Amino acid sequence: MRFLRGLLLPLVALVGFTFARSSTGDSVLVLLDPSLKRDNFSIFFGDLEKQGYKLTFRSPKDAEPKIIKDEVAQFAHVIVFSPNTKSYASDITPQSLVTLLNKNTNLLLALSPKQTPLTSLAAEFSLILPPPGTPLISHFPQRDTPATVIPVEPPHGNSIITPGLSPVWFSGVPQALGTNPQLDPLLKAPPQSFASDAESDSGADVLVEAAEKGGEGLWAGSQLSLVTGFQTLKNARATWVGGVELFSDEFINKEVAKGKPSGNRQFARDVAAWTFQESQVLRIDSVEHHRVNETLPRETYTINDRVTYTAYISKYNPELDIWEPYSGLKDLQLEFTMLDPHIRTTLPPDPKEPGKYSLTFRVPDRHGVFKFVINHKRKGLTYLESSTIVPVVPPRHDEYPRFLSAAWPYYAGAISTSAAFVIFVALWLAGEEREPKKNKGSKAE
Repeated sequence: MRFLRGLLLPLVALVGFTFARSSTGDSVLVLLDPSLKRDNFSIFFGDLEKQGYKLTFRSPKDAEPKIIKDEVAQFAHVIVFSPNTKSYASDITPQSLVTLLNKNTNLLLALSPKQTPLTSLAAEFSLILPPPGTPLISHFPQRDTPATVIPVEPPHGNSIITPGLSPVWFSGVPQALGTNPQLDPLLKAPPQSFASDAESDSGADVLVEAAEKGGEGLWAGSQLSLVTGFQTLKNARATWVGGVELFSDEFINKEVAKGKPSGNRQFARDVAAWTFQESQVLRIDSVEHHRVNETLPRETYTINDRVTYTAYISKYNPELDIWEPYSGLKDLQLEFTMLDPHIRTTLPPDPKEPGKYSLTFRVPDRHGVFKFVINHKRKGLTYLESSTIVPVVPPRHDEYPRFLSAAWPYYAGAISTSAAFVIFVALWLAGEEREPKKNKGSKAE
């Protein structure tokens, strides 16, 4: 089957679509604030439509179309561009947005310096926002734009963002990250930036003093995130953006230097691709386990058996809309557990077959109910989880070795005792037989 898949891949590449598709669906609901014009985001929305997405626009206060109907999510993805909306329709609440994530619907949410329902929802994702009315400000580098409109260098070495992008224009609110390991900052604030309620330097002395003390409440520097990704344990994704202007035509067309366009367009495309589960999407196709020199799995394994475990992993290709074998994981681990891991070892890729990860190990000298466990959680990538239960039993009565080297003293003792007994009996039975003597006082007849 895998051989046939390898033969079909080139054919699919020839007839495949020229646009990328999401691995979870192409329906998108856009909640657009009435104060924002759709034409102001025509490039971003147009790029999504060119990729094959079907966009449905709705005002946050409209009742139709519903995002959840009969306990079923109606859209694969939801974009919330409503930075000024303080009240939503009855079907759009912080709780309903969390429910969408539980139903594997992806969210792209834009914040603003104003207090909105999304502000309280951000706290549920372990995001800490500054007080209302405190946008991010930076006076460096010197430029002719307001201090709240900041060019930000994209991260280097992030697999989600296209490498070598030009600076990204940003205007909005920063976020401090909590301790939740599921958060992944996609764009960090410049080191010289800070959050303030005024564009002047009147509060600079306070910031310097707070920086020296390192105290709580310091909203400055690269510790702040401007675009933050979040992935649930079920692999639904939500991305928080500090300002909706990042996706606007104005920022996309705005130059960061003379003759040098900004990186907003590609950055916005990368963020949407990750959020909508186009990029960095993995899955475990199947797992196999069997004893060495066998091909079929056993219902039970015996202690000290040599067992081979194999996992087949693929990565989604959005351009061809297919899953391809993927061997790029270098830190995949396998655990053989019974309550606690008895074996934890690297599960390396097989250089001879793409997408195959295989390992041979010895079953521990302990019987019980064990599990083969893969639990791979890395920022930016789909979480991979697999659990297979296998009992481990002691050897059967006819599976023990006939002779043990450590028992030779006992064997020698038993053999020598038996031999001595046989010799004793033989001597006893083969000894001289004597007639009994007659008494002297007996009379002859």
